Amino acid sequence: MEALDAKERRVHVQKELLISDPQYTLLSATMNIPGSVKTSIELEKAFKQVTDEVEICVSDVVTLVNVYRNEKTGYEYFLLVPLTKEELKKRMIKLEETHPYGRLVDLDVLWLDNGEIKNISREQLGYPKRKCFLCEKDAKVCGRSRTHSVEELHKKIHELIEEGRIQAND
Repeated sequence: MEALDAKERRVHVQKELLISDPQYTLLSATMNIPGSVKTSIELEKAFKQVTDEVEICVSDVVTLVNVYRNEKTGYEYFLLVPLTKEELKKRMIKLEETHPYGRLVDLDVLWLDNGEIKNISREQLGYPKRKCFLCEKDAKVCGRSRTHSVEELHKKIHELIEEGRIQAND
């Protein structure tokens, strides 16, 4: 129930931000963490590194809003920028694919269309769907069908974070 309430609050924040300047595009970032524990010191560090990199990716424009939220149900980050949805999504796809923690974060690009929040997908820009980091099948299919146990996923998440730490120390 907490996760559902958090999602409703997040959608409310997204809509408020987009209404504040509908000509801008909104980046909404959250982590892909299964199970009931969505926060930890290591997860927050990983999320912060990704959001820092997001800011570098859009440093050529002036952002209108930059919000970081530390919720019990997970970390949230919102960035309102004067980029087209296509341009922002391309930059975020590159980040997802190249950053050591890119697999752990959803970088959703949103805009308002007749008062409704819309989301641009990777496929709309000709990119493949995100793959599960355990079996390489469609990540959404694995997530919905709960193909993998929370323990398996947490183990892989921990491995990805450790690999990212090693890369950062190179």
